[in-house]
Amino acid sequence: MASHNKILFFSITLFSILSNVSSNSINKWCKTTPHPKICIYFMSPIKPPPQNRPEFRKMAIRTALQKATEAQTYATRFGPSCKTTRQRAAWTDCLKLYNDVVFQLNRTLQCVISDGTIRHRRCTDFDAQTWLSSALTDIDLCVSGAADLNVTDFIAPIKCQNVSKMISNCLAVNGRFLEEEAKKSETKIGVEDDRDGPFPMWVSDGDRKLLQSSARVRANLVVAKDGSGKFRTVQAAIDAAARRRGRGRFVIYVKRGVYRENIEVGNDNGNLMLVGDGMRFTVITSGRSVAAGFTTFSSATAGIQGPGFMARGIRFVNTAGPRMGQAVALRSSSDLSVFHRCSFEGYQDTLMVLSQRQFYKQCYVYGTIDFIFGNAAVVLQNCLIYVRRPLKGQVNVITAQGREDPFQNSGISIHNSQIRAAADLRPMVGSVKTYLGRPWKKYSRTVIMRSYIDSLVSPAGWLAWQSSKFAQATLYYGEYRNIGPRAFTRYRVRWPGFHVIKSPNVASKFTVQRLIAGQTWLPATGVPFKLGV
Repeated sequence: MASHNKILFFSITLFSILSNVSSNSINKWCKTTPHPKICIYFMSPIKPPPQNRPEFRKMAIRTALQKATEAQTYATRFGPSCKTTRQRAAWTDCLKLYNDVVFQLNRTLQCVISDGTIRHRRCTDFDAQTWLSSALTDIDLCVSGAADLNVTDFIAPIKCQNVSKMISNCLAVNGRFLEEEAKKSETKIGVEDDRDGPFPMWVSDGDRKLLQSSARVRANLVVAKDGSGKFRTVQAAIDAAARRRGRGRFVIYVKRGVYRENIEVGNDNGNLMLVGDGMRFTVITSGRSVAAGFTTFSSATAGIQGPGFMARGIRFVNTAGPRMGQAVALRSSSDLSVFHRCSFEGYQDTLMVLSQRQFYKQCYVYGTIDFIFGNAAVVLQNCLIYVRRPLKGQVNVITAQGREDPFQNSGISIHNSQIRAAADLRPMVGSVKTYLGRPWKKYSRTVIMRSYIDSLVSPAGWLAWQSSKFAQATLYYGEYRNIGPRAFTRYRVRWPGFHVIKSPNVASKFTVQRLIAGQTWLPATGVPFKLGV
């Protein structure tokens, strides 16, 4: 009996020692994250503990996915609690957004556990950082949508700070891998490259031809108001495309006409392309707004999620007008998406570049307040940005970038573009103040490069958030080699986070190469493209 007790005592002691070793191990890794207590609480019970950083990254993402899935399930069951249309509108958004959180975390986990190969394509640490950034943005948008409709208390039970902090930890952990990869890439490739071309390197030769062709494309489906196509509405064609078997490029030709509808492209509908007869002739329009009972998210005339989306020659319009508050013409969270020769027209919150990597080429954007906003990594190149006449007493603000975590690889870059007054603002430019941007979130990041800035812009350039000093030390706002009457930076704001960029090496961080594609996206493809500024 004494011998048995000794064995039992030895087993308990050994288990205690191993548990302490396990606990100390996870504590060591968790201390490298922004939220160590959350990390330790959720990851200490997991056995065995991670032995290296790759294992810790997998464990952190897997744990975040598990908790996000639980939050998604809870959000699904929360529906019957809705008692008003505003509560239901906020809940519907949150459900969509939590579904996307799970989608983004799933693809991130697949990427890091599959030696960088996912769905027959090489994926990178930059991909993972983009998808993690998107997941964190989704959770924040659930909360801000409830605030739009004054139902924050109702949505509070769905809000999950733990998931946000766990994703923030994942961003920090994966960010270390990204920094190492960037250093290697810089030594191999260098910062500057003189190759030039109109589209990012992720755009294949076939897609490049579709975007650039002036001839009518060979379409899989045709939409026409007059009944000469297979469908009379754009959404009907989009729904048909979602039911296709393959997942290659699928082209929908939208004939000239005014299509009064709201369209949605879901995550299950990738590689879709909408081709119109030109932004003057093919118009998709609606008039939803926050004042009419929609959230900013759901006010969008067009909501695009499916990865690899492309559009050419289409005008997206929100007709709500300046008195109706937030009213989005286009909302995009489509990764690796391209909009070419399109127009986006509204007043407040016209173009919602919500998340992921996006590229806009030769597009027109019209608006008044925060009319290019969101937390995507986005470049607007060779675009015309027109500031409209606001309501009396209002000021105009062109951008409101929503980066909320220092490890998110997001930001707005306006490159080789023009900022001008729209026709209705020109007669009263002197009496309306216009600013390049203001900080929507703590780590807001916006850069204007090699662009024309007309006299409508205030000499100060940038506007404080609601007359406070919020984010002025943590944001990054930059201007590089701009021209025009208001390109002169002598009277710009004196915030710690504002920079007059003088080095092309610094400016290159906000080009298509670095902001959208990243150093990990630069294999020798032979695709012509300007990698520098």
